[in-house]
Amino acid sequence: MTSGRYLPVGRSGCPQRGGLVSRRVLGYSVPLALLLGATLATPAPASGQYTVTALKFTVRAGGRACTIDADLYRPTGVDRAPAVLATNGFGGSKSDGSTDVIGKAFAERGYVSLVYSGLGFGNSGCLISLDDPDIDGTAASGLIDFLAGKRAADDGTKADFVTLDGKGDPRVGMIGGSYGGAIQLATAAVDHRVDALVPMITWHDLAYSLDPNNAAREVPGAFKWQWANGFYLIGESQPLTTPNLDPSRINSLGCLHFVTDACDTVRTLNSGSYPAADTAELLAYARSVSPVSYLSLVKAPTLLVQGQADSLFNLNEATATYKTLKAQGTTAKMIWQSWGHSGGQAAGELNLSQGNLESSYVGKRVLAWFDRYLRKQKNTDTGPAFAYYRDWITDPNGTYATAGSLPVLSQRLYLSGDGKLVDNRGKVTRGSRTYSNWLVPTSHSESSLAGIVGLPDPAPYDTAGTYLGWTSEPLARATDVVGAPKATLKVVSPKAERTQNSGNAADKLVLFAKLYDVAPDGTQTLVHRLVAPVRVPDVTRSFTVTLPGIVHRYEQGHRLRFVVAASDDAYFGNRGIKPVTVVSAPGDTGVLELPVAGG
Repeated sequence: MTSGRYLPVGRSGCPQRGGLVSRRVLGYSVPLALLLGATLATPAPASGQYTVTALKFTVRAGGRACTIDADLYRPTGVDRAPAVLATNGFGGSKSDGSTDVIGKAFAERGYVSLVYSGLGFGNSGCLISLDDPDIDGTAASGLIDFLAGKRAADDGTKADFVTLDGKGDPRVGMIGGSYGGAIQLATAAVDHRVDALVPMITWHDLAYSLDPNNAAREVPGAFKWQWANGFYLIGESQPLTTPNLDPSRINSLGCLHFVTDACDTVRTLNSGSYPAADTAELLAYARSVSPVSYLSLVKAPTLLVQGQADSLFNLNEATATYKTLKAQGTTAKMIWQSWGHSGGQAAGELNLSQGNLESSYVGKRVLAWFDRYLRKQKNTDTGPAFAYYRDWITDPNGTYATAGSLPVLSQRLYLSGDGKLVDNRGKVTRGSRTYSNWLVPTSHSESSLAGIVGLPDPAPYDTAGTYLGWTSEPLARATDVVGAPKATLKVVSPKAERTQNSGNAADKLVLFAKLYDVAPDGTQTLVHRLVAPVRVPDVTRSFTVTLPGIVHRYEQGHRLRFVVAASDDAYFGNRGIKPVTVVSAPGDTGVLELPVAGG
């Protein structure tokens, strides 16, 4: 995809190139902050009062006329004020109990707030198009035109009370999580009038999110079938949750409420087959609607907030976005908070239901971000480049550590032939060990939707004979791993070698790498239940696996355990039986690299 696909609106207004509150979705109790993003606020004016006006807008997006259902929150006693634009997470709407609170909270603090139901949700029209900049971003740009006073709502309402940086250029920021996070980047890519972004728990590349390969982007990965199908069903079940849908929200009997490419992508991945041409085209589509394809056009200062407990959009996604923005000169900072789509809410963390917006660390950072870039308080300190939550700290005032840069890989461990994880090549013993997959999954990391449907989730496990593990000696001191570990591996699999060049990526070897914490009593913990699926590009060559980022303290006396498993029941795995052997020798063995804080 070329960047010329998008036509950003510049400062002149002309096109340029360039907490937890729960709700019910499908009958399930869903944490709002996970699906819909958190609500944050800025210091309140004296009155804290506002008016609310329901509005409709008709915009052109993706070649269709789309109706957008929105609510305008206007603070009373304020002549002009900066604006905050927000929309819901997947499955939500402007009125879902979290998105509407964004409008209230910011209006109480002197902002003009415009919250709306995203395309395909609530009472807004058109199909679900996965935050496509050409569609969803263009629709949001139409709302920015309203805030700029360039257009009226369908009932004639005009906004002549938003602070302007120039004719047709409103001062506007965006905030929200998950689906309401990516829309911010999509909007900023097509409309450079956006002044500040706070995307939370969102994606960098949907191809990686839904079909991750942690060893090679060019090769399809292992389909994350539980997460993908859960959201697909939420989208396709809209008639059950929103009666009398706008006709523009109906596609066809084959694909009810998504754009066709989105449906085709999920169906192809569900088939378990990866025909080269079809799969490449569909994964290219997933990337085309993802920030990875258009971040070069994003110029607005961006505060990224990502969750450590998130198997849907892990820390690596925000890290990739952060690095790209920084490399191109876009102002960006990043926070790794405790909670994400997989839970993890911790005491003292940003939690709307507790009213701790001004007292939580993340809340204060967002307040400062908007003070600096929306209220133009140039002396406001927006905090360090990087901050991360530490769940082993009991003092609520010290749970976050900060740094001027991202962690680096600073400690190496080696895979010994006797199953040990050693700190020196000289300690590696020569040997080989073998595992094999079954035709059904034999390892479990998580039931991705267990928290949403309210079901228990068994502890992670691996079945003997279907995995290999390497375990360190008890640690002499506490070791803090902050970031994404990497493992360089070489495997032997004659069966996979014979099938890997069939022309169908489904015939390539699949494995799952992960890192456990083993306590002195033998209890092992898979940190946040995160694994690294790999579809090995070529089993005749070594390959490097980037594991999901973690923030975890391995306490003194605990052991690290690196595991390579044949399967995981949250993902699609191998087609056919493919035994795997790992050979170790002092001069030629696998290497695990860890980003150790202070290491």
